[in-house]
Amino acid sequence: MNRTFTIMLVGLFFVCFQSVGQHSITGRIMDAGSDEPLIGANVRLTSTNQGTITAADGTFTIKSVADGNYELLISYVGYKDQKLDISIDGSNKDIGAISLKESLFLSDQVVISGTRMAEKLTESPATIGVITAKQIEQLPSFNPGELLARVKGVDYVRSGVVGTGVNIRGFNSNFNSKNLQVADGRLASLIATGLPLGPLNTQIKEDIERVEVILGPNSALYGPNAHNGLVHIISKDPRTSEGTTIATGIGNQNVFSIRARHAQVVNDKFSFKLTAERSQGEEFSYADSVYIDRDADGVKEGYEEFELDNDFSFNKVEGALYFSPTAGSDLILSSGYSNSTYLAPTNVGRNQIKDWNIFYTHLRFTSENWFAQLYYTSSKTDSTYAIDERTKQYYRGIDSGMTPAEAGGANSYASGAVFQDDSKRINGEVQYNKAFGDLEMVTGIQYQQDMANSNNSYLLDDIDDLNIYQMGWYGQVQYKLASGWKAVAAFRADNHEIYDFNFVPKLGIVKTVGNGAVRLTYGQGIAAPTILNMYGDLFSGLILGNAEGFTLADGTKIEKQKVEKIQTFEIGYKGQLLPNRLFLDANAYYNISTDFLSPVTVVGVTTARGDTPIDQVQSGYGAFGGLVATYINFGKVNTYGADFGVNYYFNDNISLDLNYSYFNYSVDENDMENDFNKDGEVNDLDILVNAPKNKLSLGLNYASDKWFGTIFMRWVEAYNYYSSFQIASETKPGWTYRGTPIVENARSTDAWNYGPLGGFVNVDIGLGYNITDYLTLSGQVTNLFDSEVREFTASPFIGRLYSAEVKFKF
Repeated sequence: MNRTFTIMLVGLFFVCFQSVGQHSITGRIMDAGSDEPLIGANVRLTSTNQGTITAADGTFTIKSVADGNYELLISYVGYKDQKLDISIDGSNKDIGAISLKESLFLSDQVVISGTRMAEKLTESPATIGVITAKQIEQLPSFNPGELLARVKGVDYVRSGVVGTGVNIRGFNSNFNSKNLQVADGRLASLIATGLPLGPLNTQIKEDIERVEVILGPNSALYGPNAHNGLVHIISKDPRTSEGTTIATGIGNQNVFSIRARHAQVVNDKFSFKLTAERSQGEEFSYADSVYIDRDADGVKEGYEEFELDNDFSFNKVEGALYFSPTAGSDLILSSGYSNSTYLAPTNVGRNQIKDWNIFYTHLRFTSENWFAQLYYTSSKTDSTYAIDERTKQYYRGIDSGMTPAEAGGANSYASGAVFQDDSKRINGEVQYNKAFGDLEMVTGIQYQQDMANSNNSYLLDDIDDLNIYQMGWYGQVQYKLASGWKAVAAFRADNHEIYDFNFVPKLGIVKTVGNGAVRLTYGQGIAAPTILNMYGDLFSGLILGNAEGFTLADGTKIEKQKVEKIQTFEIGYKGQLLPNRLFLDANAYYNISTDFLSPVTVVGVTTARGDTPIDQVQSGYGAFGGLVATYINFGKVNTYGADFGVNYYFNDNISLDLNYSYFNYSVDENDMENDFNKDGEVNDLDILVNAPKNKLSLGLNYASDKWFGTIFMRWVEAYNYYSSFQIASETKPGWTYRGTPIVENARSTDAWNYGPLGGFVNVDIGLGYNITDYLTLSGQVTNLFDSEVREFTASPFIGRLYSAEVKFKF
């Protein structure tokens, strides 16, 4: 008994000893404007890194806090940080309700994409541009992609009424998969081609909270194809955006759009949201001539695209259910579907996208230290086709004696113009993050299984197993040093079934200086061959994927395609030069790129693909005799540049944005590894930089309780552009492209050369009025002065666009 009593006494003493000076801090974080709770706000003691996140009702509890004086830091994405001095002296502390104000200034913004952890924009070891909720809310258009034109350092292109796209830091093409698109942490890209979903995505404008754009490689955290940059779309939480929104818009080109969103909090455990959209219109009138040698005399003549359909339409539905099993944890189930029809530019003319369906289901778990997700994506179309090839096959039918009806029926699709897709993808991820004093870490593993299926329309479905696996492990640590210094190190180890193992590191150091920070970073990135690059089978095998290499008729070996690599050195500054007035975001970078992923190129007459005789692979062997175009790696190029962004706030209502970017490159012209087209000379036709050297934008913004408006000007310096069939170039005396002299405003081999892209000044203007808290009217004019603007090949000149929108909020 004495022994039992002694053990109990020791245990009671231990518990009491542990409890002395150990207390809790509680409170509730609210939105200052709406007085609604903020879910998921970060609350942290800066000196200890103890902290938590707020629950569905905005409350939080930090446990086991010793007696003493502390600084409590409260932060939330899109809101201004708030700091409180807290004293713990023998009892628990309740700070009551704390209201956060929406951030007006970029330096106050919190972002998540740079390190996969919430951090202040100025302290992120990456160049990040943010499209804010207010910018999205005030855009009177169904297409939020238009706002990417206002992000510093981005090469924005518009290919029509619908088509908007971005490239970052050079090497653009008509089939560019080097910029990763992510939606709520989920890959938003096509399975077989790797292209960003773009217009095919399932999200509507009214459900987007913000967009974060990272400039430069971020493969260490996001994997292959976060090579040039990353666009991360983050949707709204129904618990902070409850209510119903209905928006309808009209514009020229017969544009009509209607969108609806409903979000509701059922109780302290459950909430949900539903969205839907129907948008339609007509593309600008434009004939992308198809050049055909019908007389077999070596002279091609231009013909209009056969049965061109300029109409576009988009149907989207999406929903999400949020469940909070415990305070600070969420289980989120979301699903979305889209059906799209529109014209899309490619390397070989335009594709008629017809009834392309995207579907996904996404399950996420989030808590203070854990994040896990599992999602399924499918892509399906039965009737999308290459207009160029269909047009050529139509005239082959005519020349063989068919009637127009016969030539334009099933015959017009007989040469492989149709692209069918029934591909699927499964992704999984588990991530853990933890703070240990001044050391913060995050690590995770990812799994991906691609199940590509083209029904033998554009992939080697019957010859190769297109069930492809890859796994990745990533990690990052950041350590807060003395005097405002922070060191960051990240890595990623990827193992892919086809292109094997790759290791990608990233290092950075950040120094906080006043209301800003200076950073120096080194990073690597990789661009992986897509399934199309590896297993493509287009136009009866004239274009074949290069997952196994080729043997030419003379015995020369063409190596299988591998990943493209980039190394980046970057220095930058973000911060306020004048408190709450002048914000500067500037960076300079130097890139070393090797083993470029080439556009499709003719390698010659082949005898085998891998170990398989070419006549067993190429369905059109009788016509082509083993002549193959494919994808290869080549060259080494150094690129360098700088981006400058200045934001000046005259007051709480008026602000000015100025962005400027410079980009250039250098290459060893004596290194024949850089001679992509094998003409014995290294020049622009080999490197395919495809980017302007200089670009500038200027925006003047006004926002009050009632009125809001923007005047936006964009200048892009003229630049030459080459991408497979496509060319947009000034006259180059003595130069040829694909066998034809390069002459501006003249026919090239397979496309018309209208001259360089860019070389324009474009002005947009928008104006809106909040009639009541529930009703808003707005409108905009894009290309106000109707300038002749051609931003992309295989695309029309962009004329003036009008749009008007009415938005109801309940």
